[in-house]
Amino acid sequence: MKDAVEVGSTNVYADLGYPDAEALQRKASLASHIAWTIKARHLTHEAAAELLGIDQADIVKIVRGQFRGTSEAKMLEWIAMLGHDVTILVTKTTRQRPGKIELEFRSWS
Repeated sequence: MKDAVEVGSTNVYADLGYPDAEALQRKASLASHIAWTIKARHLTHEAAAELLGIDQADIVKIVRGQFRGTSEAKMLEWIAMLGHDVTILVTKTTRQRPGKIELEFRSWS
């Protein structure tokens, strides 16, 4: 007998029923970018913690995807401190609906 496969969305937190799924997905993307940048810059967790002014244990948590106690604003600040520009663009929606928040990471060499 074959196991049934359930197709999920692009947001695992929504699939798991978290009420704050979109925010968690954004924070996961930010944490992933922070981890990628630390690795790309060949920083140790200790060096990254010193650069960001936080405890090494907090860096380890973020790199492991444990970001629940960290705000999106703080994560964006860390990304800037790691040498990336962060741009926030606010636009009017084209329809009468609530706005949405999206992240876009542009590739760089």
